Amino acid sequence: MERIKIKDDLELSRIIHGYWRLMDWNLNSNEILNLIEETYDLGVTTVDHADIYGNFCCEEKFGEALKLKKGLREKLQIVTKCGIKFPSENRPENKSHCYDTSKEHIIKSAERSLKNFNTDYLDVLLIHRVDALLNPEEVAEAFSKLKKDGKVRYFGVSNFLPSQFNMLNSYLEEELVTNQIEISPLCLNSFEDGTLDLMLQKRVKPMAWSPLAGGRIFSGEEEKALRVKEVLNKIKDEVGAEDIDEVAYAWLLMHPSKIMPIVGSGKIDRIKSAVRATDILLTRDQWFEIYVASRGVDIP
Repeated sequence: MERIKIKDDLELSRIIHGYWRLMDWNLNSNEILNLIEETYDLGVTTVDHADIYGNFCCEEKFGEALKLKKGLREKLQIVTKCGIKFPSENRPENKSHCYDTSKEHIIKSAERSLKNFNTDYLDVLLIHRVDALLNPEEVAEAFSKLKKDGKVRYFGVSNFLPSQFNMLNSYLEEELVTNQIEISPLCLNSFEDGTLDLMLQKRVKPMAWSPLAGGRIFSGEEEKALRVKEVLNKIKDEVGAEDIDEVAYAWLLMHPSKIMPIVGSGKIDRIKSAVRATDILLTRDQWFEIYVASRGVDIP
């Protein structure tokens, strides 16, 4: 498995395992541990979380599994996110659905995540969504304190446009290390809005959430999804892939920004598909065939 260096002392696996739907997988702690170890054996050592996942329960559920195997946490890179609030029986203090990137909330969320994971440090903490009330001075203060206290190694963002990424970066002592954004053969926004251009300019490696468009590359019935699925199936046969998800991942992996797809499945076979995609090299013709199918019109 290729390793992506995001800092001199931190590398992530090219494929990342996402735990957004962990509570839907109906796994006990031992089964989660087995899944973590199986994915680790495939070279997938980086895991993606957020405080809100599973109605604020996924981090703790994952942490319970980590406790079962001494030394496992140190083999993994834990990425998690904060900044979204909504009413929940698990967070009775939350009064409404809103974003909160105040210094107090960022620090409180990070410290709660540490407790949930049964660890004393997070590898990367991301601001989950762009907050219209984001005060970059407060965010910078929160990041600085968490870093100095040894609680978070590095920081990034999710769903930030170029201007928002640059604005926050300008206030920080240490620059952001990633931007987790939606990218898939059915979602081309980041190719066209300057986000991936900025990642290349900054030498920042992006993460891709929903790289299979939430499964729509398999089951989508809208015209765009059907066009893309037809091309993915054609290229699957050309490259000898087992299924079209391998082609979709290979398409993302080919981009020079070194996109790191997040695989959000609890099924080891789906994770193996993503890993197999790292050995597939599409031609430029094949890459653009998928791109044009998604656009619905030829490139200029």
